Amino acid sequence: MNTDYRKPLPGTGLDYFDTREAVEAIRPGAYDTLTYTARVLAEQLVRRCEPGLRDAALEQIIDGKRDLDFPWYPARVVCHDILGQTALVDLAGLRDAIAERGGDPAKVNPVVPTQLIVDHSLAVEHAGFEQDAFDKNRAVEDRRNEDRFHFIEWTKTAFENVDVIPAGNGIMHQINLEKMSPVVQARPDENGKRVAFPDTCVGTDSHTPHIDCLGVIAIGVGGLEAETVMLGRPSMMRLPDIVGVKLTGKRQPGITATDIVLAITEFLRQERVVGAYLEFFGEGAASLTIGDRATISNMTPEYGASAAMFYIDDQTLDYLTLTGREPEQVALVEQYAKTNGLWADDLAGAQYERVLEFDLSTVERNLAGPSNPHRRLPTSALHDRGIAVDYDKAQAEEQAGKMPDGAVIIAAITSCTNTSNPRNVVAAGLLAKKANELGLTRKPWVKSSFAPGSKVARLYLEEAGLLPEMEALGFGIVAYACTTCNGMSGALDPAIQQEIIDRDLYSTAVLSGNRNFDGRIHPYAKQAFLASPPLVVAYAIAGTVRFDIEKDVLGYAPDGQPITLKDLWPSDEEIDTIVGEYVKPEQFQRVYIPMFDLDAVEAAESPLYDWRPQSTYIRRPPYWEGTMAGERGLKGMRPLAILPDNITTDHLSPSNAIMADSAAGEYLAKMGLPEEDFNSYATHRGDHLTAQRATLANPKLFNEMVRDEAGEVIQGSLARIEPEGQVTRMWEAIETYMARKQPLIIIAGADYGQGSSRDWAAKGVALAGVEAIVAEGFERIHRTNLIGMGVMPLQFEEGTTRHTLGLDGTETYDVEGAPAPGAGLTLVIHRSNGDSERVPVICRLDTAEEVSIYKAGGVLQRFAQDFLESSEVA
Repeated sequence: MNTDYRKPLPGTGLDYFDTREAVEAIRPGAYDTLTYTARVLAEQLVRRCEPGLRDAALEQIIDGKRDLDFPWYPARVVCHDILGQTALVDLAGLRDAIAERGGDPAKVNPVVPTQLIVDHSLAVEHAGFEQDAFDKNRAVEDRRNEDRFHFIEWTKTAFENVDVIPAGNGIMHQINLEKMSPVVQARPDENGKRVAFPDTCVGTDSHTPHIDCLGVIAIGVGGLEAETVMLGRPSMMRLPDIVGVKLTGKRQPGITATDIVLAITEFLRQERVVGAYLEFFGEGAASLTIGDRATISNMTPEYGASAAMFYIDDQTLDYLTLTGREPEQVALVEQYAKTNGLWADDLAGAQYERVLEFDLSTVERNLAGPSNPHRRLPTSALHDRGIAVDYDKAQAEEQAGKMPDGAVIIAAITSCTNTSNPRNVVAAGLLAKKANELGLTRKPWVKSSFAPGSKVARLYLEEAGLLPEMEALGFGIVAYACTTCNGMSGALDPAIQQEIIDRDLYSTAVLSGNRNFDGRIHPYAKQAFLASPPLVVAYAIAGTVRFDIEKDVLGYAPDGQPITLKDLWPSDEEIDTIVGEYVKPEQFQRVYIPMFDLDAVEAAESPLYDWRPQSTYIRRPPYWEGTMAGERGLKGMRPLAILPDNITTDHLSPSNAIMADSAAGEYLAKMGLPEEDFNSYATHRGDHLTAQRATLANPKLFNEMVRDEAGEVIQGSLARIEPEGQVTRMWEAIETYMARKQPLIIIAGADYGQGSSRDWAAKGVALAGVEAIVAEGFERIHRTNLIGMGVMPLQFEEGTTRHTLGLDGTETYDVEGAPAPGAGLTLVIHRSNGDSERVPVICRLDTAEEVSIYKAGGVLQRFAQDFLESSEVA
């Protein structure tokens, strides 16, 4: 830590860094105009930045300039078990590489506190209407993931600064919100004197901004960038676009936070806030509880932003008290925020380059979908949008003993998006209670489940008498994990699945999650819709999306009166009464005090992991070997795929269940795994031999190189091997090109790589031999992951697309020019008829640090080089 501007924090025994004084030494009066984000970024520069670079970096923030990289030092790294595990597999592999080159592998350790929460591994094999579903699902999870959990347990004993919260305890983001984030850190310096500073973190999940609602800058990153931070390197950045979002008005009665966030997501996508740091303020923001704010911050990646901040205010303090934080910590948050200008009242003079305005009173009841979280679907428009149509036909099918058209085969209350908000959960419980009283039941083909992100939800629902009501409708607790939101929906009843196949039935899923991309939720759910928890319960009763949820009759009361949604929907007063009476600090303390009583562990016998050669979950990574260990040539590349707009990381490396007829399924069968234990693609990402077979394996993919006789693109995980022109499954094309050592390229449209932060969306194409991606635009996290794997991201200039260039996949490609931040390079297209075309493209290595990583062959190769060089100097 630095010494300039360090002072005692009044009323505490701590020091702090006076950011206002540092800023105003450069530009008097400037601090009052800075945004919340700018003040937090400035503080960490004053505290940590090399003094010779500090003032120039502060000037970038003060003057709103973006022509200089400056360091960001997150206070923590949080990981879920999929990307967290793969990051630690990479570090274990790095230890092997260091040892083979004569270095000391025991010195490869995270230096930034790293918390790994196991929450992505559980599939809902036993639904919420089954007895003991939670215990049964946990037993399946442990059996399937023994290799993975063995490795994760080893990391606790082998690496310094790694804490692990094992399976069955909750979702990473909700635990971060309810317990892990102190909002203001108090850590000792090198002399043992404690210093207060704002909590910040990066997390290996795109929904890490969940805790932005507390005023904590928390950014989702890929596993590769998380490894950079773990090992103590700053994350280099330029001042982001900081956009103010003024919330006005108050929500209408009966409107949930889910309805609000789905409307805001549509609004912000239209306003094009991709990559921006948003700051919500105004009377509307002040009126929202932290639970409501968390729902909004959680869906940051769905509206394309990097962060979604709320100021620290009385709501923040009330929430910290409610969740059982110590009174001394709550007092520290208030004192620090008011002293260093982070309290809401101190932000009145903040000046934004752009301010958007959103009126909460305009929000109506909403779904989102199908297929996209920003495709808002008002329940009042279900008929007009072609969703709630032909209900009479669906009813006739049901009366004939069949599943109806539009059948809801999965209804899941899931995800920290909604279950970290007690109002949303209680609303579902109250709706279930009224439904039970009126004799309504779940349709038999609906696989229902309730997977809260925290054990606290069980406690307040039990005390309020609402958990039995949810269980009676089939919404018993199946897990404390991500489950359906992460595509871990589990198997369907075989008879139901067979009927869907035989009739090619339009079947759907309704979930209270944050993603509904095609193919993500379940292979046999043709489309998925996002909804609030009470709406999920209502759709389980309705049984089909052909049902108009606002108008049609759900059933009849004992007196013969028709029952519609308005008869079940709880009032705001009912919800608030239950929340006020039954959600208590002692519940959070009962859950989290024992969970975080992390005893000291005995150190591992060896710093090197004893890899299991037959494992399909954990395998030594190959990133320091062969062509992966250096800069790519970018010559003679053939296209692996030509892809449309809005390619997601689910297209690039799906996360859900592995089918027997997939390339990964065939490989697992050869390795001796029974089909019932194939598990999900996500769980196998510690083994590159399994995980690389997921590359572009989504059956919903459209590769524009593969067309039928009429010229229409054929949907599927397909490729065309050139120059033969042979159409094959994607994996066979990748194997063929790997055997030929053929360098590859991918051409794509706009918003390439949106969605989850999974690093395997980049690792898979890199291992396949892809050296460059040329697209009309990139989502932030995926672009960073590509660079981390040594893949060059190139962007077409405005107006140039795959269509204007007339690309068909028979071409080969070269890239000419020296990589530099934002440099103009040349894409040379060699046509099959012998013609060549030179196309200007933009190098999307955006910082000097990214250029350095790319030239080393990737972030892992760069680590090894730097470590060995520093060891030689020492």
